[in-house]
Amino acid sequence: MELLMLENFIDGRFLPCHSYIDSYDPSTGEVYCKVPDSGKEEIEAAVEAARKAFPSWSSRSPQERSQVLNQLADLLEQSLEELAQAESKDQGKTLTMARTIDIPRSVQNFRFFASSILHHTTESTQMDHLGCLHYTVRTPVGIAGLISPWNLPLYLLTWKIAPAIAAGNTVIAKPSELTSVTAWMLCKFLNKAGVPPGVVNIVFGTGPKVGEALVTHPEVPLISFTGSQPTAERITQLSAPFCKKLSLELGGKNPAIIFEDANLEDCIPATVRSSFANQGEICLCTSRIFVQRSIYNEFLKRFVEATRKWKVGIPSDPSASMGALISKAHLEKVRSYIKKARAEGAQILCGEGVDRLSLPPRNQVGYFMLPTVITDIKDESCCMKEEIFGPVTCVVPFDSEEEVIRRANNVKYGLAATVWSGHVGRIHRVAQKLQSGLVWTNCWLIRELNLPFGGMKYSGIGREGAKDSHDFFTEIKTITVKY
Repeated sequence: MELLMLENFIDGRFLPCHSYIDSYDPSTGEVYCKVPDSGKEEIEAAVEAARKAFPSWSSRSPQERSQVLNQLADLLEQSLEELAQAESKDQGKTLTMARTIDIPRSVQNFRFFASSILHHTTESTQMDHLGCLHYTVRTPVGIAGLISPWNLPLYLLTWKIAPAIAAGNTVIAKPSELTSVTAWMLCKFLNKAGVPPGVVNIVFGTGPKVGEALVTHPEVPLISFTGSQPTAERITQLSAPFCKKLSLELGGKNPAIIFEDANLEDCIPATVRSSFANQGEICLCTSRIFVQRSIYNEFLKRFVEATRKWKVGIPSDPSASMGALISKAHLEKVRSYIKKARAEGAQILCGEGVDRLSLPPRNQVGYFMLPTVITDIKDESCCMKEEIFGPVTCVVPFDSEEEVIRRANNVKYGLAATVWSGHVGRIHRVAQKLQSGLVWTNCWLIRELNLPFGGMKYSGIGREGAKDSHDFFTEIKTITVKY
């Protein structure tokens, strides 16, 4: 099979690189793609292109930029099936998820910011006793550095590119080297949609080489990053001498709190999904399930039964609920947590090491594992404290409302939480006390893109959404006029 060869996209043109790195098909473990191993030279070229494109693009009206974003959305939508096939193969997720979630949301990201950019207003105030009028204006920052992860590749890349260019910035994006294909495909649509050369530049490669070159470049005043907390620490250290604006959307150790009056008919399938969707490789996935003691045994029995029906299969299988994990190294990392849990005396009720995984011969060396449920585990265990980012969840009992709030908050992360109860007062009380940027009650992952998205504590800095993204990708200026 001929390998797919990707190229960087700089100043409106595809450019080859001096060296390349292997990218693997997670479902087979085979190399299927070569990704540019870029560095300082490529970032320098991208900065030059972005700098040159900025004056013209930033001076366009919001209406003109909106039109370009809508054209880009149309082109992506017309290629939805091709993009979904590529995303599934590159990331390991099911084709069904790529078709119904990843690519439609990528299209929606462009449409959403194409619309929202038309509706922002600024402030003004008068001081008649001094004869002054004050008002604010927002202007684009300049060149935006965008670093996106491997779990929702095109979905999260477009969530950054769309607001950045809608606000009038030019961008240099670095997708994950593990999942670069749909970003490369996006480049093919940019010129056709009317995006001027240099407005969107995509440079592929690893974090230590191309990522650090982008973060430390003095002409890139802003970095938007989605990924792991250790990488965010590194970005913060490297960018500090330049006083860059940072938006850091990081991990989670998200609790689900299930009270005795929860509707289990809705709660159990939703909690299985929130635990194992996209192989558990979503920062919003549930990995700690607290169940009130009076219903604990019933919940556990039904939850394990439902988990066993969550089919692991090759990504193209329409009946598969879960595909392959991203890489061999990541699979080994996730499995290591299950070994640690066993060593601590925890029980593995289903999944890894308990049930048999059945796959076609070609896929048996792929990076698959079964959804796994752990019980009899202490809150101090690494499985209850650290982000595993795989199809593993822990189920533990609790007695009182005060106790479960304290235990749910007893981790360094604070991204998302879910609360299941039929008691309206309790829902509001608990939601307010949870240290979490998002709280879903009696549901999971219903998003309103206008509202803020982001976490507390080690789950990040800043928020994303219509107003929040616009504020981040612009600078505010106060102007005073004496009349």
